[in-house]
Amino acid sequence: MAVCPRVLLVDDEPDLLDLMELTLTKMGLETDRATSVAEAQAKLSTARYDLCLTDMRLTDGEGLAVVASASALPTPVPVAVITAYGNAGNAVAALKAGAFDYLAKPVALDQLRALVKSALKVPEAPASGSSPRELIGESAAMQEVRARIAKLARTQAPVYIAGESGSGKELAARLIHRLGSRADQSFVAVNCGAIPETLMESEFFGYRKGAFTGADADRGGFFQAADGGTLFLDEVADLPLSMQVKLLRVLQEKKVRKVGATTEEAVDVRIVSATHQNLAALVEAGRFRQDLYYRLNVIDLVMPSLRDRPEDIPELARALLDRLGGADVTLDAAAMRALSAYAFPGNVRELENILERALALCEDQRITPDDLNLAPNAPAAQATPGSTYPLQDYLDQAERAAILDALEQTRHNKTAAARLLGVTFRSLRYRLERLGIE
Repeated sequence: MAVCPRVLLVDDEPDLLDLMELTLTKMGLETDRATSVAEAQAKLSTARYDLCLTDMRLTDGEGLAVVASASALPTPVPVAVITAYGNAGNAVAALKAGAFDYLAKPVALDQLRALVKSALKVPEAPASGSSPRELIGESAAMQEVRARIAKLARTQAPVYIAGESGSGKELAARLIHRLGSRADQSFVAVNCGAIPETLMESEFFGYRKGAFTGADADRGGFFQAADGGTLFLDEVADLPLSMQVKLLRVLQEKKVRKVGATTEEAVDVRIVSATHQNLAALVEAGRFRQDLYYRLNVIDLVMPSLRDRPEDIPELARALLDRLGGADVTLDAAAMRALSAYAFPGNVRELENILERALALCEDQRITPDDLNLAPNAPAAQATPGSTYPLQDYLDQAERAAILDALEQTRHNKTAAARLLGVTFRSLRYRLERLGIE
């Protein structure tokens, strides 16, 4: 016989406790209640619970103490906190402390039910050695990334993924989704830089019939498509300020209003965002809203560049060749050395492009350095003994010199310079910004 899920409700307001208890009982759940931090901690240590809902402020302390106690148990209990309306700071603090999710007062019963359903599907932590294998590599950096993803998958906190273009940010976002409680729901990926500003609101939130010319039927947007699942905002730094304001409201209220509608509708979406740009610097420059930045960057995940984990290149190259249909093709020792010495400004995506090209050019099922056709200026610079530069400064100077030389040769045609350097135009643009080259 299946064991009925049990929920611990922690609040010092009897009316709210009664309301939550009645709602959860109607969902077929067992409930228990506590009115203080001490009582909640005592119950957590002596009984089994599948979920805990706690107020942020209790008579004898903070709800964060309940979060800490539940997280420290041999079998951690997911905790959702209830915060005062509009107090984003408390919600963010709770998520950073390990809370599963949060609700704002006054508690909306539809949001409460959605949160509980989601929380009770939280998977067990993956056993040691069973981390997602799609992120290939055994370097210390990749082991750390996989371990962090396994932890992030157990919460509903917004995640911000930082990293260079081609470093696997979307792959990481998909793994967070697939390992979490929303795995059986939609994962919707949106490239924020690819949507015209005039269409953004209707694409994100949908529209009503007749809202504008051509709107001949009601249509949902990205938020409706991702309802119950995960919405991945790639290149979120490209959102115009006008759209940032609207997105912030949706994250705060968990409701969207279609273009042409007069009412809002609730949505249950987990937000994962990413960009190759420095969001903190954009906030300082006034190009990205600080309040939205703190909403998105509750927990961060940094994807390492390929040049920071060269020991993973042989395994990555082999896996990519197999995926590209080159299972019977070999990389000779010289080709592998050339790949390991290459800087990969385009990261794993560039490695895949190089191998796909080499697969088409090679003969006798064997890839040589000539087949790789690596750009002459792109191998990672080697620091000379006794150099006065820190390594990163030295590499930056070498990269700057190569880019300036390419721009000079192409009369400052950036597209041609990118081609000469063997990188994408987008990668070159990023490096021009990072190095401060006008």
